[in-house]
Amino acid sequence: MVDNKQHFDLIINGGGMAGATLAWGLSYLLGPDQPFKIAIIEASANDDSHPGFDARVIALSYGSRQILEQLGLWTAYQKIVTPIADIEVSDRSHFGQTNLNPADYQLPALGYVVELAQSGQLLHQKIAETSTNENNSISWFRPNSIVAIEQQQSQVNVTLQGGEILSAKLLVAADGGGSTVRRLLNISSEQSQFNQSAIIANVTTSQPHLGKAYERFTDEGPLALLPMSQGRMSLVWSMASERVASVMALSEPDFLAALQQAFGYRLGTIEQAGQRVSYPLVVTLSCQLVHHRTAIIGNAAQALHPIAGQGFNLGLRDVAQLISDIRQAVLNQQDIGQFGVLDNYRQAREQDRDHSVLATSGLVSIFSNNHCSLVMGRNVALQLTRCVPALKRPVAYQMLGWRATTPDLAPSR
Repeated sequence: MVDNKQHFDLIINGGGMAGATLAWGLSYLLGPDQPFKIAIIEASANDDSHPGFDARVIALSYGSRQILEQLGLWTAYQKIVTPIADIEVSDRSHFGQTNLNPADYQLPALGYVVELAQSGQLLHQKIAETSTNENNSISWFRPNSIVAIEQQQSQVNVTLQGGEILSAKLLVAADGGGSTVRRLLNISSEQSQFNQSAIIANVTTSQPHLGKAYERFTDEGPLALLPMSQGRMSLVWSMASERVASVMALSEPDFLAALQQAFGYRLGTIEQAGQRVSYPLVVTLSCQLVHHRTAIIGNAAQALHPIAGQGFNLGLRDVAQLISDIRQAVLNQQDIGQFGVLDNYRQAREQDRDHSVLATSGLVSIFSNNHCSLVMGRNVALQLTRCVPALKRPVAYQMLGWRATTPDLAPSR
């Protein structure tokens, strides 16, 4: 019987931030002398059309920087990131306000802002560098998608829309909140609706941002401005979903006036806004992080509200843990898809995930509620953290990605 399958060690569905970082990280840490073949299945035709590499930005925590350093990526990322030198948190129309400063934690920056499009180009360029190594390679199947999954005792087989059949010891779902892998394997998910949507745009202001980020809580939801290159700022403006259409339809002068009223004049006047995009804010949680010969990472595992900017950082910790578990299994000549490997990943990630989801949802509830007692309580809390540094530390550690334990990924070579 002719075997018409293409065989790999690992199949990754989704070539966005999580999937591409996982592929690069394993190839980098295992090195050219360790046979390991990876297949990435991606629905988009190229990097520019990938929905994970659009005009948005992400805020990398300092903990994420430490992971990228261990994966040999930080030197390249340094050229495209904007450091966050300070964060101001305030409550519109109320007295509560606090600041986070990197000097308080002996750090050069609290985090870093990077454009998704530039990050995608960087990752895919890095992956292309591995194409000359036949022993340890990454192969793309794009544009393509999975139409069927067959889980066998010793391997998993996937059938692609293009007709190809791939087999591997392990399948990783890195395919976003609407994960195809979850759907085909009947893995259920839970959703939380906030009746909020976000408007995304890049804006310029009359005063330079000097690397400062702003998180401002309004009556309808949080408004964040993150520092970018060329003096720009990235806007994430959350509001009631029923209001989004009317705000999106505003002329640019009227939009800038509404934004100015919501944000204030901390950066002078808001002079210009780029193309606006809106999307609903929904928290989606996969009810399982692992399945037979399958692991779920990134937004496929959990897609969070952007209120604290922790979504990608949480997903990157998924990636780091799975890299550690797979690498250890390979070095020990073990089956990377066996129960013990996947269960270690599950146990290592559950507490961090649960804590991050609870913290994010709690912030949404507290700062999107105008009940008098909650308004007073949150403003007192903001003022106390400003005056008592010890009260600020847990919030800062969560934001820095230091509340979670991440594995040591230092290469053995």
